[in-house]
Amino acid sequence: MAKTKVTFECMACGYQSPKWMGKCPNCGAWNQMEEVIEHKAKGPKTTITDTSSSQKVEKLKDVTKETTPRSTTYIKEFDRVLGGGIVPGSLILIGGDPGIGKSTLLLQVCALLSQHDNVLYISGEESVRQTKLRADRLSEDAGELSVYAETNLQIIHETVKKIEPKFLVIDSIQTIFHPEVTSAPGSVSQVRECTQELLRMAKSMNIATFIVGHVTKEGQIAGPRLLEHMVDTVLYFEGDTHHSYRILRAVKNRFGSTNEMGIFEMRQSGLKEVLNPSEMFLEERTKNVAGSTIVATMEGTRPLLVEVQALVTPTSFHNPRRTSTGIDQNRLSLLMAVLEKKQGLLLQQQDAYIKVAGGVKLDEPAVDLSVVISIASSFSDKATRGDDCYIGEVGLTGEVRRVARIEQRVQEAAKLGFKRVIIPKNNIGGWDFPPNIEILGITNIAEAIRIAFN
Repeated sequence: MAKTKVTFECMACGYQSPKWMGKCPNCGAWNQMEEVIEHKAKGPKTTITDTSSSQKVEKLKDVTKETTPRSTTYIKEFDRVLGGGIVPGSLILIGGDPGIGKSTLLLQVCALLSQHDNVLYISGEESVRQTKLRADRLSEDAGELSVYAETNLQIIHETVKKIEPKFLVIDSIQTIFHPEVTSAPGSVSQVRECTQELLRMAKSMNIATFIVGHVTKEGQIAGPRLLEHMVDTVLYFEGDTHHSYRILRAVKNRFGSTNEMGIFEMRQSGLKEVLNPSEMFLEERTKNVAGSTIVATMEGTRPLLVEVQALVTPTSFHNPRRTSTGIDQNRLSLLMAVLEKKQGLLLQQQDAYIKVAGGVKLDEPAVDLSVVISIASSFSDKATRGDDCYIGEVGLTGEVRRVARIEQRVQEAAKLGFKRVIIPKNNIGGWDFPPNIEILGITNIAEAIRIAFN
């Protein structure tokens, strides 16, 4: 009988200890150490994938350059986030909250790809009949899609070798188990070992593989952080289950930019891509009200117009509240200090609430001017013009600094019917203004406030 050994493993980072500890010494997480029973193997553990094909060491100058074409998913928003399409042999991890639509998105992608290529969809959470019921609700025809319900990694590997698909989907990695690893499916050891085998499979057989991963209550993909380092691309599918819009972001991409964002709308027939998100974010706004401004921000290569709302009210406490949604709270405190110092606005006795409509997170400096104007508008209870757009970075001395890609931002504002754009004066020059829109250059926030409330 094989000898057993009891160890304790951290469920957050995979650190192993011979005794239980309340706090993991590696990652600092509390109450994450769980007991793991290890069976001493009689021989060395073998890998599932075939290692018969040997590689040789080559000089980089001797390696022939091959242009591998990307495969389109026939969904423009999905291709944009991936960097232009799917790279053959890549391993892509998609994470998101339960019920947000990860499986629906991948099933739609597989349905479109299966009309042109061989696609295998492996479900570890649903049976084949349940997957069929979910596919019938989609608008795309998934009749040519190959579906397989299995959780044993060895059987999955044999099936993949037999079918030889061009695209492979694993839904989800927390349900797949390696038969030679004694821990339960979903544990750190299982997730790490299964992902390593899938990585070998994707690279050796040149199969583009998608992995679905559940997230923890902190919003991180469940399992060790090593999981995100092993894959080529990490995508997060975000959104509120009470709203219909979903946002797909790339937090890691070896074959493209990590600043791109794709927007989808959840409907009864599946996810529908939103090709003009600026119009979607502005469709419910109320024009000519105090505390509301429009900013032209950049999400990767895409200009995006969103509404910044501010509410400034007197406080009854000694410490006023500074609450922000979609904007860094430290940036909000900084901008309010600049307004108080340079413009004389008495904000020490005011609560301030800032929100970016639509659930978008703005982290670039170009949104500073819009936040400043919205705070000043709400504080003085004076409405700004509904056809104004504000772009600019605000410094600590009240100056307005230049921003990047000003031409794309202004063109997006002109396309949606805005009449005036207030931008830094240093951004004027070297590019052609769109017709039917007025460009106003400013150097400090005093000029911006004077123009906004004129």
